[in-house]
Amino acid sequence: MGQAWASGRLPEPELDTNVLWANSVAKFASGDESGSRLPEDVADFRERLAALGEAVRGEAQLNNLGRAFAFGQLSRAITQRLQLGRLWREQPHLADIRLAPPIIVVGQMRSGTTRIHRLLAADPAHSGTRFCDAWNPVPPNRAWKPDLRPVKSALALLGARRLNPWLDTLHPVSPRGPDEELGWLASALDHSTYDTQWQVPSYTAFSEARCHAPIYRELRRILATNAARSGTAHLPRVMKVPQFSEDLPELLDQFPDARLVVAERRHDEVVRSAVSLVSNQMAMQSDNVDLDWLEREWERKVALREERSRRALANFDGPMVRLEFEALNGDWRAQLRRCYAALELPLSALAMAAMEREHSRSAHGAHRHHAASYKNFNKG
Repeated sequence: MGQAWASGRLPEPELDTNVLWANSVAKFASGDESGSRLPEDVADFRERLAALGEAVRGEAQLNNLGRAFAFGQLSRAITQRLQLGRLWREQPHLADIRLAPPIIVVGQMRSGTTRIHRLLAADPAHSGTRFCDAWNPVPPNRAWKPDLRPVKSALALLGARRLNPWLDTLHPVSPRGPDEELGWLASALDHSTYDTQWQVPSYTAFSEARCHAPIYRELRRILATNAARSGTAHLPRVMKVPQFSEDLPELLDQFPDARLVVAERRHDEVVRSAVSLVSNQMAMQSDNVDLDWLEREWERKVALREERSRRALANFDGPMVRLEFEALNGDWRAQLRRCYAALELPLSALAMAAMEREHSRSAHGAHRHHAASYKNFNKG
């Protein structure tokens, strides 16, 4: 890539977010930035965009692949923001659909949240967010148009697996399979997508210190739109992103009737496993990853999420259950029965059969071997 940029055969990736914004906004109407958003939500995105762009240029030390990825992700976030604003300006009802109370899986990265999430989402009485929708939140602007997002995601995953053979070891996904709503947070420029790929400590500090209400108002609008288009608004959506544990007050302001499933795992095991995943992602995009800093940073981040989650859960009086990582390893069926009972949800034979299939599929996958990537990084 570097040679192609130097020779002029390909344009060098632009990482100035002012330029990226100007290039994108010229293709949209003046009202598309706001759509149905509050003025403070509009301002929050612009302030985040400026701070993230500065951190990427000044701190991330990206290699050529990382620069290409950063250009793609920043451009995508801007375009999606404007496309969603246009959709809600034209069809404002989509952002305000009434939703069934969601089931929210709360927990640290690598604490068993993915396993719990996919087991619960397998229940036909629930709904989950497809991977293709999580990273491509803008549906066709008319219900009769074909939805090409599964095809786009399949092609994107094909390319990602070629670049990173560890992808399915770290977090196995399929285009139409249920996945976390991380892409929806990314589209609002929450830091949790970006500081797991790039060394951008100033942006992490900037974001951690801000109120996340604009982020979660955007997430609710996207969820309402997704549920309306998929015909699943009447089903409880099973949701999970590790970042939720850091932002529970703002999340629960949007979903006060939520049921919570809290995933728990030992602090030291969470830190070690999180560094395994993050080191793999960062090493692809930078040749100057400081592993000592990374370990200190994730020790700090895990402790921050533990403390913020503890305070928020102490004030939560809705249905809630705690599931411990080792207990799930020992007897996941018993733990899921306990989960359903605590949340006062019916557990049908159809649900158990679907969860058995999901467990069998995941038990034979590569996900359980992810720690090897961290060992290899250390050796390097």
